[in-house]
Amino acid sequence: MKEALNADVKLIAGSGGVFDVAVDGKVVIKKTWEGFPDEESIVKAVSEAL
Repeated sequence: MKEALNADVKLIAGSGGVFDVAVDGKVVIKKTWEGFPDEESIVKAVSEAL
C-alpha cells in the first residue's frame, strides 16, 4: 500500500478488532462499514481523500 500511494503510512495499534483508515485525521474506510476492506478498497478510499 505504501508503494501504491507513494505516501507515508503508519499503523496505530488498537483493541477490540477495530480497523479504521484515516487521512489527515478523517476516517475514510472502516471495517464496520462493509466488513474488512481489501487492499484495493483501502487504496481507492485513501486516493480519493488525498
